[in-house]
Amino acid sequence: MAVEPSALAETKTAAEAKPLRADAQRNRDRLVETAATLFAERGIDASLEEIARRAGVGIGTLYRHFPTREHLVEVVYRREAEALCAAAGELAARYPSDVALEEWMRRFVDYIATKRGLATSLRILFTTNSTLFSDTSGRISQALRQLVEAAVADGTIRGDVDASDVLHALGGIYSAPDTPEWRDRSWRLVKLLMDGLRFGAGKSATA
Repeated sequence: MAVEPSALAETKTAAEAKPLRADAQRNRDRLVETAATLFAERGIDASLEEIARRAGVGIGTLYRHFPTREHLVEVVYRREAEALCAAAGELAARYPSDVALEEWMRRFVDYIATKRGLATSLRILFTTNSTLFSDTSGRISQALRQLVEAAVADGTIRGDVDASDVLHALGGIYSAPDTPEWRDRSWRLVKLLMDGLRFGAGKSATA
């Protein structure tokens, strides 16, 4: 079902017009978290009714927070993208630079799984809110760039690659067939990619 740009804007304005009560905020957070999980698992087959049931609320509560499916999809997509971007700094503070990069790429697989599940609704949103995708893709690219540049500087990955190379390689994960073993295969591809990035790292750093 097509959604007019004004409709999305009106629902967002209404939902964000005033702060939510604590219990309402908890319900909203549960709905978004549950929706992200179900969209990643089932894609377009995930119904709003099941999302509400799993979140432990009524369907009326879901519609009060998210009057349209596309509104819920946009919030889930923003949440997943923001979490992926924030993970770059968190992982960099916790792990050696190459390990942080590998862990971030594993989380990128989870982000892609959710995005694939949202594909149909995201195509609708693209016609009404194209800046949503340009903003998030730019931030994700920057997060990856910081991790790659840190690992190159430390000499833990080879120095003849940049973030655009890595992002291009990761893009193949999105286009892979959606099979039951897709996620496991994607994680194996991340491991292979990291093996290639680490190969000859010390030599390229000192050459």
